[in-house]
Amino acid sequence: MEADLPRDYLPYGLLGGQHDLFMGQHDKALPENQEALRLEPNNVLSYENLGFNYLALNRFDEAKAVVEQGQARQLDSETLHLLLADLAFLRGDTTEMDRQFALAASQPAAENLSFASQADVQASSGRLSKARELFRRAVESAQRNSLKEQAANWQAVAALREAYLGNRDRARQEAAAALAIISTRNVQPQAALAFAWAGDATHAQAVAADLAKRYPKNIPISSYYVPTIRAVVEMNRGNPAGALDLLKETIPYEAQYCMDAVYARGQAYVASHQGTAAAAEFQKILDHRGLMNICPQMSLAHLGLARARALSGDTAGARTAYQDFFGLWKDADPDIPILHDAKAEYAKLQ
Repeated sequence: MEADLPRDYLPYGLLGGQHDLFMGQHDKALPENQEALRLEPNNVLSYENLGFNYLALNRFDEAKAVVEQGQARQLDSETLHLLLADLAFLRGDTTEMDRQFALAASQPAAENLSFASQADVQASSGRLSKARELFRRAVESAQRNSLKEQAANWQAVAALREAYLGNRDRARQEAAAALAIISTRNVQPQAALAFAWAGDATHAQAVAADLAKRYPKNIPISSYYVPTIRAVVEMNRGNPAGALDLLKETIPYEAQYCMDAVYARGQAYVASHQGTAAAAEFQKILDHRGLMNICPQMSLAHLGLARARALSGDTAGARTAYQDFFGLWKDADPDIPILHDAKAEYAKLQ
């Protein structure tokens, strides 16, 4: 038995996943995921983990090559198709992206994930009505396939997207609906962040307190999500300095998917009129294209950067960043609150 241990790929895969998915430490995950694939080249999970690891590190050609290596061994999964869809999105190939999403959705149990990913693609461009429909389909697909937690998760993610775009009432309703389906460790953080950004401090704090009590040793919960939720509440109370203090705990783990803590820190710096510091946070998001890929915060970071530059007196730079945001949102629904605010701010720069 001992002689077989060095060839056991599972410890490497598990350690890689721990660094990559839960700790946001993608550099540390890479050698573990590479070794897992070397030891077990006939397990599709090894290709999935390493492929998304490369994606998070902006190593797009290597991510694609890993998928192709797996496919050459006749290995296939909906997750590999979602990875290829992400890569197509990043290079602007919408035809290939849609094809890969369709292939991923061909498996009933994965259909909900494909719909949710497509919803984020639409939300990231401000096409909120289309995003809402796709999130609805994701929730219904998960429920139809008895995936209750997945259904609640997509409802919570939809709530958070509404909150980020300024639809506070709808965000609160969606977050409450998510927790009514099931309230678990995977659902609560997104719902609580939605409550927080929507200005519902009571519900946000209650969920954060429950998470802190139930999972005190879970680092992503205790040192990332709980401080971020509480920081957003403090911002809404007019205390950006308190928010920034809370967010210090998230720094070692901030390279999480969608980078909610970094986005919150950028907003807190804007609220405290620290333009240079705010710009640095939003630039972090823009520099993590692979990690952020279809997250709406990617396009919103351009707006954050515009506001930060305006605070710093860099009018030309602010104008460019606003134009970048408007370019990404050229087909956006016209009634989104954050878009109204951005247009009004831009007009004052002229």
